[in-house]
Amino acid sequence: MKIGPGALGVVAASSTFLSAAALLMLPALALSGQTAVADNADRPAETKSQPGSEHAQIRVQKRTPAYWRVTFDNPPFNIFGPETIPQMEKVVADIETDPNVKVVVFDSAVPGFFLTHYNFTPPLSDSTNLPSGRTGLHPLPDMLVRISKAPVVSIALIRGRATGVGSELALASDMRFASREKAILSQWEVGAGFVPGGGPMARLPRLMGRGRALEVLLGSDDINGDLAEEYGYVNRSFPDAKLDAFVDALATRISGFDRQAIADTKRLVDFASLPSDPEIGAGWDAFITAVQRPVAQENIGKLMKMGLQTNADIEARLGHYTQTLAKN
Repeated sequence: MKIGPGALGVVAASSTFLSAAALLMLPALALSGQTAVADNADRPAETKSQPGSEHAQIRVQKRTPAYWRVTFDNPPFNIFGPETIPQMEKVVADIETDPNVKVVVFDSAVPGFFLTHYNFTPPLSDSTNLPSGRTGLHPLPDMLVRISKAPVVSIALIRGRATGVGSELALASDMRFASREKAILSQWEVGAGFVPGGGPMARLPRLMGRGRALEVLLGSDDINGDLAEEYGYVNRSFPDAKLDAFVDALATRISGFDRQAIADTKRLVDFASLPSDPEIGAGWDAFITAVQRPVAQENIGKLMKMGLQTNADIEARLGHYTQTLAKN
């Protein structure tokens, strides 16, 4: 079946349309298991919502000039779409250019979800009109590359689903810490018939080795906090009640160190560990090709009919529902 243009028309006659389709099908369906990050009653400094859409989906809290929290707040499922990209671009640009920030922690205010999949319902023009990013890549992989290379420490605090875009943001961050009981990570795309586009093929083998990376990517299944730690998907998993305190203490500690020493050390580690921009670009090109295939269109259509983006059970158990797409 073909998915209609309002919900994600993927077959196209022009290269511009295909690029948009790739953006719309962005790697990312994620789900279940998270509790909201508690707001601190004694919030220091300033909290700003990012402009650029009907409502702000991202909040930036400057706990100190050196330590920021970037919180995703787009209930009910923290879906990431074209309306989110200008907001995220503003955040990334501020991280790159602020002379004081040293540490940024990404977290979520939405129970059950760290960050999930791309929004499949807006008109294609909402994505086709977005320019490429500063690296020349499409906006989402562009921002992920820039987060990795920024002279600022980035930490993903994962409570709930980090699938597709959420997983790829976590992988682009310098460190990842997960709730043992509530974190779920995965790359679901192969299960739906296409290739991830946000760089996990380049990043995962560097973290966990080739065999385990292929297990995660080709298995397209959910990885809980304990297994994510064992595989190297995250730095460590913690009992949920201890996660926030650990991340906050680590971020506060690092934020007190010399900014130039942090930036230089990170830059030298990057030489040995980060994939090149062409590697990320090659994954995006493969993704563009894959989303044109009838099987990908058919599978996304099936998931949308099941209730993707509207049904809490679909969003909470995407690994299960993706499995139902398999043809024996």
